[in-house]
Amino acid sequence: AVLLQQRVGSGPVLRLVRDLGVSEQPDVPSLALGSGLVTPLELTAAYAVFPTLGYRVRPRGFVSVQNADGADVHRVHIERERIIPDAIAFQMVSMLEDVIDRGTAASARRLGITFPAAGKTGTTDDYTDAWFVGFTPAMVVGVWVGFDQPRTIASDGFGARLALPIWADFMQ
Repeated sequence: AVLLQQRVGSGPVLRLVRDLGVSEQPDVPSLALGSGLVTPLELTAAYAVFPTLGYRVRPRGFVSVQNADGADVHRVHIERERIIPDAIAFQMVSMLEDVIDRGTAASARRLGITFPAAGKTGTTDDYTDAWFVGFTPAMVVGVWVGFDQPRTIASDGFGARLALPIWADFMQ
């Protein structure tokens, strides 16, 4: 990933990251490995571009409000913008499916995820943050495990060990 970033240059990578909704990232080779600071909402929204086949969808706290009879009394408009071509988004979905089918998130299948899903684990140095962002065609969910003031979570605090089981439980 670092070599690819160096070959294409950091400018296009930083532009794409901004287009995905993640701001103020460092212009360093390790950005390709996820070295920049990001909030769980920013990261989850960025990953939503893949199952929407290239569209960035503005996160919203709720989709609609219904009255006691079940009729919508308020619906939040979906704001979306094309960020990447659908073919590239499809390739990313395919690669991220492999993460669950045979990669760092393969334990998701043992945790009961039998439906089509994709995602990515993440672990920071010294196990201070554990991540998993995963999705189905209908939903994108991000899980972060860590402390407000960074410190080691556990000696083996990998995203696959700490964040992925929370994601799998929620998705079921």
